[in-house]
Amino acid sequence: MVGLNRCQIGKNSLASQISEVGAAAPKPLRCRQRTDHLRLVAGWGASFSDDPQAAVPTSDLISIDLSTPAPHPDAVDPFFLFACHVEWERREDSSAAWELIAAAQSTHSDTRAHARALLASSRHLGGVGLASNPSPLPKPRRPALQETEMKGPYGLELIENCAECTITNRGFFCGFSHDVRQALDQVSHKSTLPAGAILFVEGQSPRGVFILCSGRVNLSTTSREGKILILKTAEAGEALGLSAAISGLPYEATAETSVPSQLNFVDRKHLLELMQNYSEVGLHTARSLSRDFQAAYRDIHDLVLTRSSAGKLARLLLSQSPSCNAEALETRFQGSMTHEEMAQRIGASRETVTRLLSDLKKKQLIRLEGPTLIIRNRTALEALAV
Repeated sequence: MVGLNRCQIGKNSLASQISEVGAAAPKPLRCRQRTDHLRLVAGWGASFSDDPQAAVPTSDLISIDLSTPAPHPDAVDPFFLFACHVEWERREDSSAAWELIAAAQSTHSDTRAHARALLASSRHLGGVGLASNPSPLPKPRRPALQETEMKGPYGLELIENCAECTITNRGFFCGFSHDVRQALDQVSHKSTLPAGAILFVEGQSPRGVFILCSGRVNLSTTSREGKILILKTAEAGEALGLSAAISGLPYEATAETSVPSQLNFVDRKHLLELMQNYSEVGLHTARSLSRDFQAAYRDIHDLVLTRSSAGKLARLLLSQSPSCNAEALETRFQGSMTHEEMAQRIGASRETVTRLLSDLKKKQLIRLEGPTLIIRNRTALEALAV
């Protein structure tokens, strides 16, 4: 802004004064005006010369001080820059960002410093921006856990070496002595699979045997119409496809993981060599096949001789519940099976299972609390399963 202290308007025309403007930079001028009141003229676009020959008589002029320097050509209003900063932060306006970037390269020192300070505080460039509650600084990370405490994929505790496995027991197929487990580890291949992975398919030529280290696997068969019947759910420690691997006949069922599982695969050639070299392996194989044989007879009895679907479902629920004493009023267990899986186990449809469960709840034989199934009257449920 140029402050006007005193303004002079001569009697001569303005054009005659502009023609006498000197080449030198304008100096503060004093000019005189007539005593009668004239209006002040704003926005003068020309500077006046201080040539004595072009001076106007003092009695006709008043004085004006034009000593204030003109604004810098690259200066930008700081309020405009702040408004651009607000537009960029809150409305993601890219044109406002370019205004700040252009001002940051200005030749005017104050404009350049102001624009760079606004850019440095922008949240887009790592600053806090205009957020009312800026996010706290990240906390320092804790040191990584030791390798022995880390779990493998799907949260499983992986078994890297059969010889060092400590979870085996007498019921496990691989519950061998240390030397046999060491020989088994040398010819086996370990893998971790998610739920829904197919190990082998019914009718497929046997490639070998799968030893389930952890997890669960469903063994099922399918009719020509596509109806699925789950024959068994294998638990950790069981051998899958053992009878087919020994006899060389096709797999009699389809094996599919129901939860993330770790398995140990031994091909048919090495399995037969282990049975020939170690009698212990042959004994465990015979025991495993005997248990499968007895389980198959029980399943046939339950599926064929049970008269109704309600009885089959009652027997299935009883088989899933833990054993308890006679004085216990209720039996609780986590129901991990869906209605579809229950239907595939008893050879019924999913709609039938849903209806039967509703009837059992109405008769107050069972109760559901989320994933927990509660058997309220075990005696009545056992009578229904006969």
